[in-house]
Amino acid sequence: MSGWSLVFDNYDPEQEQLREALCTLGNGYVATRGASCSEVASTNHYPGTYFAGVYNRLVSEIAGERIENEDLVNWPNWLVLRLRPEGEDWLSLDTVEILSYRQELSLREGVLQRDIRFRHGNGRVTRTRERRLVSMHDAHVAAVECEVTAENWTGSLTLRSALDGDVRNTGVARYRDLANRHIRVTATDELSEDTVRLVARASQSRIEVAQAARTRVYRDGSHVVPVTRSIAEPASIGQELDIEVHEGVALQAEKIVGLYTSRDRGISEPCYQADRLVQTAGRFDDILIAHAQSWQSLWDEFDLRMDTPGNSETELKLRVHIFHLLQTVSPFTPATDAGVPARGWHGEAYRGHVFWDEIFILPLLNLRMPLLTRALLRYRYRRLREARRLASEAGFEGAMFPWQSGSDGREESQRIHLNPQSGRWTPDVTHLQRHINSAIAWCVWQYYEVTSNQEFLSLYGAEMFLEIARFWASIAEHDDAGDRYEIRGVIGPDEFHTAYPDREDSEPGVNNNAYTNVMAAWVLTRAGDILERLSPHRKRSLVRRLGIGEAELERWDRISRRLKVVFHGDNIISQFEGYADLEELDWDAYREKYGDIQRLDRILESEGDSPNRYKLSKQADVLMLFYLFSTEELTGIFDRLGYAFDADTIRRNIDYYAERTTDGSTLSHIVRSWVQARSDRETSWCRFQEALNVDLADVQGGTTSEGIHLGAMAGTVDMLHRCYTGLETRDDVLFFSPTLPADVRELRLSVRYRQQRIFVRIDHNSLLLDSTPARAAPISVSCNGDVRTLRPGESTAYELT
Repeated sequence: MSGWSLVFDNYDPEQEQLREALCTLGNGYVATRGASCSEVASTNHYPGTYFAGVYNRLVSEIAGERIENEDLVNWPNWLVLRLRPEGEDWLSLDTVEILSYRQELSLREGVLQRDIRFRHGNGRVTRTRERRLVSMHDAHVAAVECEVTAENWTGSLTLRSALDGDVRNTGVARYRDLANRHIRVTATDELSEDTVRLVARASQSRIEVAQAARTRVYRDGSHVVPVTRSIAEPASIGQELDIEVHEGVALQAEKIVGLYTSRDRGISEPCYQADRLVQTAGRFDDILIAHAQSWQSLWDEFDLRMDTPGNSETELKLRVHIFHLLQTVSPFTPATDAGVPARGWHGEAYRGHVFWDEIFILPLLNLRMPLLTRALLRYRYRRLREARRLASEAGFEGAMFPWQSGSDGREESQRIHLNPQSGRWTPDVTHLQRHINSAIAWCVWQYYEVTSNQEFLSLYGAEMFLEIARFWASIAEHDDAGDRYEIRGVIGPDEFHTAYPDREDSEPGVNNNAYTNVMAAWVLTRAGDILERLSPHRKRSLVRRLGIGEAELERWDRISRRLKVVFHGDNIISQFEGYADLEELDWDAYREKYGDIQRLDRILESEGDSPNRYKLSKQADVLMLFYLFSTEELTGIFDRLGYAFDADTIRRNIDYYAERTTDGSTLSHIVRSWVQARSDRETSWCRFQEALNVDLADVQGGTTSEGIHLGAMAGTVDMLHRCYTGLETRDDVLFFSPTLPADVRELRLSVRYRQQRIFVRIDHNSLLLDSTPARAAPISVSCNGDVRTLRPGESTAYELT
């Protein structure tokens, strides 16, 4: 790694699929994995192209059951650009003798480049340079240029350029026993001597994708007209171009591709649009210029600078994370109907579903490009009707959003799960993670706090928030004996504990998960604040339409003050009721036996045991409360609930749960770094560095090749924006309370708050806020209790002591 580039200086077949995920190119509309143009799906390679929010459903026969799953669809591979010297087979990275290899992902420009020098045939040496992009200027354009130089030979070379529709969803090994052929090619056409088109349709969703590809060859800047043959197969279309190559003379093959779906807005029909695009598109360098300019505009909004002596790679790793975030969620996102998937649009892990990861992603977008947050929250709003239906079917009121969401908002969580450790299919009840509803409500509130967007709150946010509050009020049951409300039969963020040990076969879920209950209390409390922020007219209208009366609001208030939180030991918040009765695990014995124990659930199941018996967690659960709320906010929440709480409670709980967490989720590294930032900066910084390497080092041993971990990536960047700066947005004030790690001399970034763009510079002695000129109202800013007014075009500085 160097500068703005992620670089690989060798070809490693075993690492190729990991690099394909890390070198995925996308624009928020479509993404294509970084596979070589010369390769097809195999043990070492997995080309994949995915459109944001485009899914399909298939039914599989597994363990005697018919299981329906909805998957992000792998669409035809547009990359195909293969070479065959006369008298040889088609060249492949796995069959030639590689003499030198360099693969570079340019983050600044959004370009993937491969420079390869190799020996093949009877001593021939050839050099290729491939450049590739998925346009951030035009959502429907992708392009690849391949420069070929025969170093020590002259002769005939055949170039095959194709659109390959013979693809399946096989990118995740544990899904391969499931039905995986989602698309059927419905039409292939040769449009001209240099252009072909393919149309494919998803089997259930009936969504169509049209791809048109124009391939031209150039030598010394002049267009070369080769001998061309059409190649048409049942599921692919392409052309073979015969070209004479001369020793030491480079030639360039350019493939320009247009991609459209039947879901796109502002089009007549996908085929027509794809055809017109490639007919009028310029050359590769023309497309690159506009693409690079668009990326520069994004970096102007999202880049940050750090002075970290002796650790120059930190800034680069953060840029890698920002880059992949912006390839998943971009200025094109508002025109699509897509949420933010846990694994990006980079692969097929989690089937491309939307979980709760927005709680780690949207806070960053709020501060940098809030229109993206608004688009993602509207994805949720458009599925509010389905959330109401889910609540009703479960016997509740209001809206109950699914743990896993895809095309239409129905619950997409699996019913059974394959444990690769044992090879057994086991029941999956993770849909009981009802805390997803509080995550959505929290994101609505955070967006409003940063933007003060009254229109959004009035038209979309308030309705979602109030219906979630109504759900929590309906699921809470009153216990007369303790005069407390309880929430039973749920699963917390931990995910390891899916039932009590003696009820695994009969009664899924646990009772009074602390995170779930505290978040529910917060939602029910905030519901009143939401109503007060609406105009009188809108409040009356919304309350009347939803049928919310004073009696219901009084009940919400009462529940928000009496939800049950269980404690044990030295004021330890019990993860759930009964947690204290579980057994302690012999951690040393399991580490000695297995080494990597991140997925203790799989290990224990393979031994015929269950994590439900033990005090252990896959990821932060109770600690999520300290991630989302400041000490002051939590003190207020617990005081309202009638429980004692202070800063020392946080320290004791961090220490207690840190010893009992496997960090089997990449998100856990973020949370644990965050909650230790004030009490133990050195440990927090070490955990932050671990989080930076989650995907780059593939710390989970093979999962990144299936798709990057977007929540962890965005979470690391958010650490710099909100955690180490102490940035909070509450009570109409932008708060700062910096706690820079010792290894960070200076941090420079920008944030957007209520229509002002503010450049922030922090070192260990001072905080400088510089607002750019704009037509915006003054805002209140605070650092360590010193509240000031900041107007557009003004600056203010604080001394840090």
